[in-house]
Amino acid sequence: MLEIVFLTLKLAFVSTVILLIFGTPLAYWLARSPVWWREIIGAIVTLPLVLPATVIGFYLLVFLAPNSPAGEVLGNLFGHPLPFHFEGLVLGSVIYSLPFVVQPIRIAFEAMGELPLEAAATLRSSPLNAFFTVALPLARSGLITGGVLGFAHTIGEFGVVLMIGGSIPGETRVLSIAIYEAVENLEWSKAHIMAGGMLGFSFAVILLMMLLNKTMDRSRNA
Repeated sequence: MLEIVFLTLKLAFVSTVILLIFGTPLAYWLARSPVWWREIIGAIVTLPLVLPATVIGFYLLVFLAPNSPAGEVLGNLFGHPLPFHFEGLVLGSVIYSLPFVVQPIRIAFEAMGELPLEAAATLRSSPLNAFFTVALPLARSGLITGGVLGFAHTIGEFGVVLMIGGSIPGETRVLSIAIYEAVENLEWSKAHIMAGGMLGFSFAVILLMMLLNKTMDRSRNA
């Protein structure tokens, strides 16, 4: 059980870090870019919200197959094919949780308006410096919300994980898969323990996120 919990938390942590590193500049670009096709990119980023997880998992399997160009390159890079390995789970989780991280951060960047960055520009701050010293601090509530949602969503993800990782102990068998297998094997007590734990964790995460946002709103208005 502890191995499954540790693997699940490890997957959620690694995926969330990657999502914040790459999703934050993407959200900033989506919020501020003047190009007309940014909404096409935004729609692609949002696709996992409406696409069945099995569809994403299926195309990831095709994309990462050892005989595909991308699969061959990534297989040589990691020393093994990505499907049915932890690295494959990370890639699938990053793609599937992307909108849960990007959307709150994008909204936060859009809400801050143009004035703070224009003020930074008048003080001869470079765009990169303004991003780190002005935009990121002002968007911290979106960053926290995106990070929390990405972490929680990764922990509860099932379809993509099952398609791209299966159920290999110590490698891809996370909590959502273990609950499914417990129910399938009529191990109701085991399923109740794991499902109850995830329910309590999810509630605690959402409550924490709401309290943090309320605290930050009060500090801004003080």
